[in-house]
Amino acid sequence: MLKTVSEAIEYRRSVRKYLEDELDVEKVKKCIRNATLAPNSSNMQLWEFYHITDKKTLKKLSKACFDQNAAKTAVNMVVFVARRDKWRKRAKENLNFLEDMFDQQEKEGVDVARRRKVSIRYYKNLMPTIYTDFFGLIGFYKKILSFFIGLFRPIYREVLFSDLKVITHKSVALAAQNFMLSMAEIGYDTCPMEGSDTTRVKKILKLPYKAEINMIVACGIRSEKGVYTERFRVPFDEVYRKI
Repeated sequence: MLKTVSEAIEYRRSVRKYLEDELDVEKVKKCIRNATLAPNSSNMQLWEFYHITDKKTLKKLSKACFDQNAAKTAVNMVVFVARRDKWRKRAKENLNFLEDMFDQQEKEGVDVARRRKVSIRYYKNLMPTIYTDFFGLIGFYKKILSFFIGLFRPIYREVLFSDLKVITHKSVALAAQNFMLSMAEIGYDTCPMEGSDTTRVKKILKLPYKAEINMIVACGIRSEKGVYTERFRVPFDEVYRKI
């Protein structure tokens, strides 16, 4: 029986030891498809997902993950990759999608002139302004400019190269959470791993230099001792603020 969202959230734990039971690859693939539905910055979808089922590759990745138990016993892994370098392609794809939608709406008699103009400006002008940089120098200039404009009105301030990296990785992490909850829904287990030699991981997967590893998620079915401890969370009142 499939779990509700709340049940999946409650069920999901970082499982560090898995049974040898194989997973249904198509079910895992469907969970990865759910990952693509995650909210993300400007709908740029600057991500890629590598579903690892090959035993030799799993062994190589386990070594790159320091042979921690979650990696060593995983029967699948999914590597979540940030691809900030694909911003031009993704901006163009977004614009093409919107243009087709506007064309169809115009045929139906809908006035889309204003929305079309805003969309073109957003993906043709704003996205290049945000994502273009040269050794961090352009970002530094944009940061100074945003500071002075911000003295008089609200303005977007996350314009440095490091800011864009954080923004991209936040979007990829949202996709990873979608994936893990989807796996929990069907009774499959996961463990997000940040502990890895990302250079070696990229080499194993033959990723380009500008690709960035967000996290590697070990997948399987939990063994009896797969969850190490009871769940601990700090008191809710310590982190909740109502304003």
